[in-house]
Amino acid sequence: MSLADKLRELGLEEIRQKDKDFRQELFNLRFQQATHQLENVMRIRTVRRSIARVETVLREKTIGSEVQ
Repeated sequence: MSLADKLRELGLEEIRQKDKDFRQELFNLRFQQATHQLENVMRIRTVRRSIARVETVLREKTIGSEVQ
């Protein structure tokens, strides 16, 4: 099961919390990169894509609730 499928099963508040968590992690990763402490630079790419997936599912849910 992909991350998007798992997100679709969650409620709006839980998805928003995931978004906050991913954004905080991205901030921390960028901070580590700036101080040359980051070992896995690919993690930044993974987290950015996760944020995009969260935003997509959140948008799907908000549009779905507006239609109904």
